[in-house]
Amino acid sequence: MTDFSKHKFGTKAIHAGAEADPSTGAIMTPIFQTSTYVQEAPGKNKGFGYARGKNPTREALQKNIAALENGKYCICFSSGMGATDAVMRMLRPGDEVITGDDLYGGSYRLFTKIYENYGIKFHFINLTNAENIKKHVNANTKLIWAETPTNPTMQIIDIAACSKIAKDNNLLLAVDNTFASPYLQNPLALGADIVMHSVTKYLGGHSDVVMGALVVNDEKLHEQIYFILNSCGANPGPMDCFLVMRGIKTLHLRMERHCFNGRKIAEYLKTHPKIEKVYWPGFTDHPNHEIAKKQMRDFGGMISIVLKDKTIENTFKVASSFKVFSLAESLGGVESLINHPATMTHSAIPKEDREKSGVVDNLLRLSVGVEDFEDLIEDLKQALA
Repeated sequence: MTDFSKHKFGTKAIHAGAEADPSTGAIMTPIFQTSTYVQEAPGKNKGFGYARGKNPTREALQKNIAALENGKYCICFSSGMGATDAVMRMLRPGDEVITGDDLYGGSYRLFTKIYENYGIKFHFINLTNAENIKKHVNANTKLIWAETPTNPTMQIIDIAACSKIAKDNNLLLAVDNTFASPYLQNPLALGADIVMHSVTKYLGGHSDVVMGALVVNDEKLHEQIYFILNSCGANPGPMDCFLVMRGIKTLHLRMERHCFNGRKIAEYLKTHPKIEKVYWPGFTDHPNHEIAKKQMRDFGGMISIVLKDKTIENTFKVASSFKVFSLAESLGGVESLINHPATMTHSAIPKEDREKSGVVDNLLRLSVGVEDFEDLIEDLKQALA
C-alpha cells in the first residue's frame, strides 16, 4: 500500500487509507457489513476477530483521518461525544481539567452532569490568554481541553502556548478541531497530544452521518484509547465509515468554498445596520486574529452574529425567516444552516454562564455552506428585514 503521508492535502484526502479491493479491484473501500470474522484456528485470524474492536472499512477511514492530521493513529467513535467521553474515561476521581468558558454545550453537559458526579473537577476559564491556565494548575491537574475556534463566539486559543504549559506541567492537551477541520488547522503539529473531531461536521460534510474521532501520535496513548473503545463499545458502523470516506474525498474543495463564502458573508454582515457584532476570526480586529493567521490556513465558514434588537421574539422571527439557510442543529455540511445556540446547541449551559461568555439570547450562529454566496446574501438580507 502506498504511503501518502508525504503528499499534499488533496492527494491524502482522496487516497490515504484507501486501496483497491484485492478480491474484485473495486476502487472504493467496500462496506464490510459483518459482525464477526472466520478464524483459521482459535486465535489465528486475518487481523480481525469481532467488529466492535476492528472493521476493515473503519480501519481505512482511520488511516485517512490520521494522515490528514499528520498523526500516527486515529480511532473513530459513534459520535463526537463518544470520542470526548473516551478522553474523560482516562481520568480518575480527584483529577482536574482546565477548559474554556466558551464551549460546545454537549461538552459542557458531559463534563458537569456526568463526570463531575465521578469526582472530576473542571475549571471553565478564559483560554484566549494561555497564561490564565497557570493560575489553575495544581498537583491534581491532568488535562487541558481546548476548542479553537470556539463554539459559538469564535474565540481563538493559542495551541502552541497551551502546549508549552501542558508539557512544562506534565499535562495532556486535547484540542477540539471540529470548527477548523484538518484542512485549516493541525493541532498535533502545534504540540497537542490529542485531536478530537466531530466527524459529523466538516469531515463527513453532507449532514448524513454522526461520528467522532481522536488522533494521537503517542503509541501508549493510542493503546489506552483503543482499549476504552473496545471495552465500552462506542464504535461506528461500517456504512457510516464508508460515507465519511466518501465525504473526505472533497474536503479540500469544500473547505475552499466554505472559506470563500464565509469571508463574503462576514464582510456583508459587518456593515449591516441591524447587527451589533459579528464573530469571525478573519477580521483584523477579532481578538487573537494574529494567532489565527499563524495557526490556521484560512478562517473558515463559521460565523456568529449578535442582533441589535435584543428581544427573543425578534431573534426567533429572524431565525425562522430564512429560505436558503435552514434552521437546524449541527454545522459543516454543504448546505447553509442557522442556529440559535441559547435554545439549541448550548441550552444545557445555565443562562448566567452562557451570557458571561457572550452566548446571549440575540446571538445566532451561521454555518456557511457551499451555495452561491450571492443567494446566501440575498437570503440574509430578506431574513434580517
